[in-house]
Amino acid sequence: MTCKFYLYKGMGRKSEGGHPWIYSTEIEGYDGEYTNGDIVEVYNFKNDFIGKGYINDASKIAIRIMTRNIDEEIDEEFFRKRLRNAWEYREKIIDTSSCRFVFGEADFLPGLIIDKYENYYVIQSLALGIDKYKDIIVKLLKEEYNAKGIYERSDVPVRELEGMEQVKGFLTEPFDTKVQIVENGVKYHVDIENGQKTGFFLDQKQNRNAIHKICKDADVLDCFTHTGSFALNAGIAGAKSVLGLDISELAVEDATKNAELNGLSDVVKFECHNAFDVLHKWDREGRKFDVVILDPPAFTKSRSTINNAVRGYKEINLRGIKMVKPGGYFVTCSCSHFMNPQLFRDTIADAAKDARRLLRQVEFRTQSSDHPILWNSDESYYLKFYIFQVV
Repeated sequence: MTCKFYLYKGMGRKSEGGHPWIYSTEIEGYDGEYTNGDIVEVYNFKNDFIGKGYINDASKIAIRIMTRNIDEEIDEEFFRKRLRNAWEYREKIIDTSSCRFVFGEADFLPGLIIDKYENYYVIQSLALGIDKYKDIIVKLLKEEYNAKGIYERSDVPVRELEGMEQVKGFLTEPFDTKVQIVENGVKYHVDIENGQKTGFFLDQKQNRNAIHKICKDADVLDCFTHTGSFALNAGIAGAKSVLGLDISELAVEDATKNAELNGLSDVVKFECHNAFDVLHKWDREGRKFDVVILDPPAFTKSRSTINNAVRGYKEINLRGIKMVKPGGYFVTCSCSHFMNPQLFRDTIADAAKDARRLLRQVEFRTQSSDHPILWNSDESYYLKFYIFQVV
């Protein structure tokens, strides 16, 4: 018999409105027995059914709702339907040669990430309940989605908050984990075993394409370039020159190899610098660019450090804006969920004011549409992306 959990009066309203999480502080009690990872039923204080999901009392997020249908079983057929729905959505809205196949809560599979790189798949399990179904997911990817190989990248600290160890490794027979993909006409080497996240930042796919129109015949500076993705898109778009900066020597080496792969070595160059320091130095020297791109890592991953993050975002945007020629273009983004859209906008505005430059907004974008934003789950909205003209 399925264990039933009951919430305190006044609790669970977000979940009743569609949010998939039940926090441990919302639970008044339960009826039955369970083992962490089991599917349980959730009811409000009036005994109205809210949903079914998996339990982990070691986590602050005690229950993650999988279905609102009390008669729906969480079994192989359930995952088959969820994967099919996720795939059909992406076939409609984006190039699926490489894409995020499943985006956790936004695809109604909380705690599960699946990224696709050609015919190779990377699974990331962020919750105990998903770990129990990995074999089913692997089976379906092989049988229905032509998976040549599947690798697990559950080597993320968030698992430790769930009382779980970080793990990585093959979920099929071993294969060469260095694969090649093509996105927006740009070729990349992707290291799915040791690269950032699951090997590549897929969430900027459509934003990288959006810069093509402003980069033709331009001198472009790309800061925090990582594997060179924005720089290479600028090069493919016909930039006169492109300089990509990163603090990591390894990133610069990888980006240089990607430039060679695309035949762009004469146009797209990479150097190892701390962007904060070198932009300040170049500003004093009077160096300017037609287009400046900032794609920094998340400066905060929690609410407790948001003030430091604001200072960091303001400083780097101030320095970036100063590097743009009058009439040129400035591209800036934040991938931190806790840097909410209004706060990011205000921070950029403060930076522009201190730089004594005017910004004319060309475009505002979010993460690529294979990372859909579920309005009932604001955690699914994290990437903010602006293109401005600087006057």
